[in-house]
Amino acid sequence: MVVEPEVHRDDRGYFMETYQKQQFAQAGLPDDFVQDNHSRSRHKVLRGIHLQDRSAPMGKLVRCPLGSILDVAVDLRVGSPTFGKWVGVELSQENLRELMVPAGFGHAFLTLSEWAEVQYKRTGYYTQAAERTIAWNDPEIGIDWPIPDPIVSAKDTRGMSLREYAKNPAFEYSRPGVGPKP
Repeated sequence: MVVEPEVHRDDRGYFMETYQKQQFAQAGLPDDFVQDNHSRSRHKVLRGIHLQDRSAPMGKLVRCPLGSILDVAVDLRVGSPTFGKWVGVELSQENLRELMVPAGFGHAFLTLSEWAEVQYKRTGYYTQAAERTIAWNDPEIGIDWPIPDPIVSAKDTRGMSLREYAKNPAFEYSRPGVGPKP
């Protein structure tokens, strides 16, 4: 879900609320954040596709207060009608958008500007044993990255394919109102 905060601009700059618990709860968004993260990346850096499995599930509310990124979420809930599909949204210091990436989705971003800072709130704590990485360039997912030769960490280069992930998935889809699959 893309979050469009109300931004109050004037000749001094701007003011905005990046998170407001009551409004998030009313909109059906998570309001139980437990950790904030901040990263800085140079042009062409791609981070992801990351997720934590069901032993330590985590959603992320992502924003880019400096620079510009392509922020991507991939549905990794086996059985979902959108399993393996992705959505990409430009987050930047100009548009001030935020992207809510729920648990069960992988997350990645690509730095489009010379430098970008990314901040995100998390609904779960980082747990190394629960971490998984999906290949950023898996042709089955087919993310249309606007930079063909990104800078990727060694760990992210070794990410598993969607097909490998599906053999031992971290999440399964359950239809609303039906409950979890056995």
